[in-house]
Amino acid sequence: MSTPEALEREFTLRTAVARYDELATRHALAVTGPEAAEAATPTLTREESLELLALGEVIARKAAYGRQLVVRSARAAGASWSQIGAALGSSKQAAWEAHHRWIDEQARRAPDGGHWGLTPEEESAARTLAGPSDDA
Repeated sequence: MSTPEALEREFTLRTAVARYDELATRHALAVTGPEAAEAATPTLTREESLELLALGEVIARKAAYGRQLVVRSARAAGASWSQIGAALGSSKQAAWEAHHRWIDEQARRAPDGGHWGLTPEEESAARTLAGPSDDA
């Protein structure tokens, strides 16, 4: 069965989006009902439907992870939390809190040689870079 955890390792963001688009397009064009048997675009199988759902979650996770990496880059380049919040369409406090939740999550994960997890030293550096939420 397709799970986000299994597909997350199999797909990059780009390949997950491509597969998602392929399945979502077929789903949108599929004919249902009695005519489905003769249709040029058949409905998705159960497995494909579950894969489409799981791919949506994989895309959301990878996008969220990537967003926090860019937040970290913006901070390193001197962006304020007000600027980051504006770029995200949120308040500076909401942007800061989301970034700290991401740091907390990464600190709980054991680094596995991939993109998940922060060592204690990396966590400390990430918190230092994030700084306080009240910097304009």
